[in-house]
Amino acid sequence: MKLLVMNGPNINMLGIREPGVYGSQTYADLLAFIQKSADEEGVEVSFFQSNHEGALVDEIQAAYGVYDGIILNPAAYTHTSVAILDALKAVAIPTVEVHISDVKQREDFRQISYAGKACVKTYMGLGFEGYRQALLFLKQYLTQK
Repeated sequence: MKLLVMNGPNINMLGIREPGVYGSQTYADLLAFIQKSADEEGVEVSFFQSNHEGALVDEIQAAYGVYDGIILNPAAYTHTSVAILDALKAVAIPTVEVHISDVKQREDFRQISYAGKACVKTYMGLGFEGYRQALLFLKQYLTQK
């Protein structure tokens, strides 16, 4: 089973960006956490991060026929990107949306998730653990499919 873990804008700034919201662990710590979780579950993972909407769309499109599932933290594009929504719908790869913070407890403009409309599940407010939960969910979801 091959999963693509995608992160949007500013996730590469973990540990620096708003530690009160996102914690003090770094993006490298996040990747190591996900890789360890994947290794424990016997799942192959690849990582992609970009601050550019088009690059995220390109990567989603390139995932077609290559990956069994996607774990996606679209970050700020969650609330603005119909393009990411359309790309997810186009490839129809089972996708789980993840947010480190609980966006439901944040600003009003963060209350809509366009990408989430094409996802089979969403985890938010669990910190890094949300990625592990997404991986476990996708493993089960894809095995039963």
